[in-house]
Amino acid sequence: MTTKIILIRHGQTDGNAKKQYCGMLDLGLNQNGRLQVEKLGCRLKKDSIQMIYSSDRKRALESARIIFKGRRINKIAGLREINFGIFEGKSHQEIRETNADIYDRWLIDPYNTAVPESENLPDFQERVTRALEKIILANANKTVAIVCHGGTISIILSRIKGSKNFWELIPGSASLNIIEYANNKARITLFNDISHLNGDL
Repeated sequence: MTTKIILIRHGQTDGNAKKQYCGMLDLGLNQNGRLQVEKLGCRLKKDSIQMIYSSDRKRALESARIIFKGRRINKIAGLREINFGIFEGKSHQEIRETNADIYDRWLIDPYNTAVPESENLPDFQERVTRALEKIILANANKTVAIVCHGGTISIILSRIKGSKNFWELIPGSASLNIIEYANNKARITLFNDISHLNGDL
């Protein structure tokens, strides 16, 4: 038997549009983000999804409520995005102007570079893994949707692939990513699918 986990990244926020690092910042969706998740909701209408979980951040919850209109959303704080510390709310360019050295090291080796006041990547991975394992244990042989964040999805996929390429596995806004668990093994069957964003509602 198989447990299917549908990982959904929230729709776009103004912070995303400005290429800012927004981990703990509690932003809602912008107009484009709401349209993105409306389209995703249309795509998932025919899917048989038994349980829905979401990060408790506004952008994830708002996305979940639009995608799964009228359904119960189970909030889990452990699914939150990583805390970017002193990089919170800043764009790539702004960080380069003030903290270029540590920023470059962090981009090259995020697992072993500590950004001041941030959550380090190994701790982030442990937090998210604990939350995901609880969901899997509670939903054996079901199809489950989880609405969360780019970093949250990337750290899950990185662990499955045994990869340290955290940045390469961050999916786009309102993307679909699917993992199937069977016989104590995880298999990524879909990554960063945004085909539903093409065309009109």
